[in-house]
Amino acid sequence: MGLWQAAIMVLEVALIDVHPGEEDAFAAAYQAGRPILAGTPGCLSVRMTRGVESPSRFVLLVEWESVEAHLENFRATDRFHQWRGHIGKFFATPPLVEHFLDVPDKA
Repeated sequence: MGLWQAAIMVLEVALIDVHPGEEDAFAAAYQAGRPILAGTPGCLSVRMTRGVESPSRFVLLVEWESVEAHLENFRATDRFHQWRGHIGKFFATPPLVEHFLDVPDKA
């Protein structure tokens, strides 16, 4: 069992570049599709941020119970296709998606 498999909270970070001029439409599509993602079993929180210096760049932050919750409960289901149906047409490039674990504080 790898470290990521044993973790209790995994942060998914997705760097999303959208077509310039379509930022507001993307944000509206995100709001419309957010319940699909947020309602996934194992999803703990969902947050979208927008770049200040690069307003066409967004960062999606999703906390999952585990990487498996993300992959099995979302990516491998119709929820993912519904979600992408809302936001995918705005992508200028494919999103860069990675998973992260907290670095423990020293006690």
